[in-house]
Amino acid sequence: MPIRYKADVIALLKAAGYNTSRIRKERIMGEAMLQKLREGQMVSWATLETVCRLLNCQPGDLIEYVDDQISNK
Repeated sequence: MPIRYKADVIALLKAAGYNTSRIRKERIMGEAMLQKLREGQMVSWATLETVCRLLNCQPGDLIEYVDDQISNK
C-alpha cells in the first residue's frame, strides 16, 4: 500500500496518556478503528482527525506516501 504510518499510532497515543482502555471508556473512537490502527491499516478521515487532535499534530506527522514502484526496484 503506498500510504503507510510513519510511527506506531497506538504507542504515540499511549505516550500521550490515551491508552486503549481510556479511548474506549471515553468513546473517543471505536474498537474497529483501534484494531485498524493496531494492524497498520488506513482509518477514516474522521479518525485521523481525532488522532491528530489528541496528539496535537498534522496528518503528515503520522502518514506518508511511498511509491511502491520505486521501493520494489
